[in-house]
Amino acid sequence: MHTSDTRTGGAPEADALADLAARYWDAAMARSPLAATLLGRHDHDAELDDLSEAADAAHADRLSSLLAGARGLDPAGLDAAGRVTRSLLVHQLEVGLEAMELRLVELASDQMLGPHAELLMVAPQLTYPEPDHARAALRRHQQVPRMLEGALDRFRAGLAAGRAPAACVLARSLNSLDGYLATPVDEDPFTAAGLPEDWDGADGWRDTVRGQVRDVIRPAFERYRDALRDELLPVARPDDRAGWSWLPDGERLYAALVRSHTTLTLSPADLHRLGRHHTEELLPEEYAEVAPEVLGTGELTEVFRRLRTDPALRHVDAGEIVAVAEASVARATAAMGPWFGRLPTSPCRVTPVPEFLAADAPYAYYFPPAPDGSRPGTYFINTADPTEASRTEAESIAFHEAIPGHHLQLAIAQDLDGLPEFQRHDGATSYIEGWGLYAERLADEMGLYSGPLDRLGMLTADSWRSARLVVDTGLHALGWSRQEAVDYFAEHTPVPIDQVVPEVDRYLAMPAQALSYKVGQLEIQRLRAEAQDRLGEGFDLAGFHDTVLGSGAVTLPVLADLVHDWIERTGDPA
Repeated sequence: MHTSDTRTGGAPEADALADLAARYWDAAMARSPLAATLLGRHDHDAELDDLSEAADAAHADRLSSLLAGARGLDPAGLDAAGRVTRSLLVHQLEVGLEAMELRLVELASDQMLGPHAELLMVAPQLTYPEPDHARAALRRHQQVPRMLEGALDRFRAGLAAGRAPAACVLARSLNSLDGYLATPVDEDPFTAAGLPEDWDGADGWRDTVRGQVRDVIRPAFERYRDALRDELLPVARPDDRAGWSWLPDGERLYAALVRSHTTLTLSPADLHRLGRHHTEELLPEEYAEVAPEVLGTGELTEVFRRLRTDPALRHVDAGEIVAVAEASVARATAAMGPWFGRLPTSPCRVTPVPEFLAADAPYAYYFPPAPDGSRPGTYFINTADPTEASRTEAESIAFHEAIPGHHLQLAIAQDLDGLPEFQRHDGATSYIEGWGLYAERLADEMGLYSGPLDRLGMLTADSWRSARLVVDTGLHALGWSRQEAVDYFAEHTPVPIDQVVPEVDRYLAMPAQALSYKVGQLEIQRLRAEAQDRLGEGFDLAGFHDTVLGSGAVTLPVLADLVHDWIERTGDPA
């Protein structure tokens, strides 16, 4: 295993920092027991998240105390790695406190961040390696009604404050819930958790869980669904007022999430202009270079039409989707060596998205490995509608979600020795998604794309992420309607409309998250270009990548500091 060469040092400040970081992670895991189990920590297996205002207030008190302690540390008493950790800890604490202050949970009835979505996506990924862990999970399952009722209480408080959800995202939640409740109990995701190997109690455990599903879990989901349908949907915001700009405090909420997800001080107007520049000016030039070899034309309107409508550019069936994903991951895994000094210890598997989630889930997503080795990294691929899924983008998405993208970055972060737990398992969206998008272009340098058609898919994916800057800010800062967002994609990208609509609804569900991809990618590219310019022949790409990947998911300002320090050390070895 490759390990980090970073250590905090310089007691007593270093000891105080280590204590604060450990206390923060303990508090975060107690606050999110599902996340704790997912990360292989089993002291909260009998618990479920408490979404109540009282729990928020108690957690805010803990975070405020930790933040005061972190701010009070003298950076001069820390080594370079310690200063990074302190900066990241302050950022995480500030973001967490602001989320509770803004009561963001009141708007989380959507298909992406809603507690129902979290439960259904996470439940089959959980592993209980010891019988006591599995038995504790039975007590956890009994708390599903409390968790969902707590969420409903927060949604009702949001309604009272004028925070009605968008109808389109609520409809997706209802569709997912109906799909889940229609599945056989024997196939319920709560029965699919990983159990101790060769445990003679496994069959009895699953029998008990099936009873809990029938008598406790599904009735709670039914009540939750009915409340969304009967209380929230009648007052939900229509499609022409779907963005947060239409909420009473929407401008403040969106500005906070822009800061949180990008870690920069760019305004929505700046981001909107940046997106238009890439979508409408730079990328069309690349299409004109690549498309003629594949489509016989570089005329943009015709290129987009062909990419959207040509049946030859669609998958044949679900088997082909999985096969392309598996082949892409295998090819990238074999090619990593020369491009990175650090390599992950965990493998990456490919798994179809569960059927009941697929209709309202994105095309692909990734779950990191369990740190205890009980679960590999998992690249989930959506096989729900294969003949409508574009074959051209399949490889670029695999390189983004798996290798050299999310799996490489997140699995390496878990392997880093000498870093506090929060730094190995949590971090800035703009770094994580920026690396994923950077990886799509890096895969081209690595020769991983099968041919010009797949390179055209890389451009399509970049158009998608560039247009997100335009559409997300349009919806949430400029008052765009849902249809205006769809129309922008239709005019300026080749993404099929049937894929655009759920993506637009994703941006409505998770404001500002979509900004992180292009912002992070551009910053990594900028720092690489600066390093190449300053180091000349002394520039080492593997060394640059190890620097970028060597401190966890840092904020973009911290990343710039790390790269600049590496440039100074590399340029002046003495």
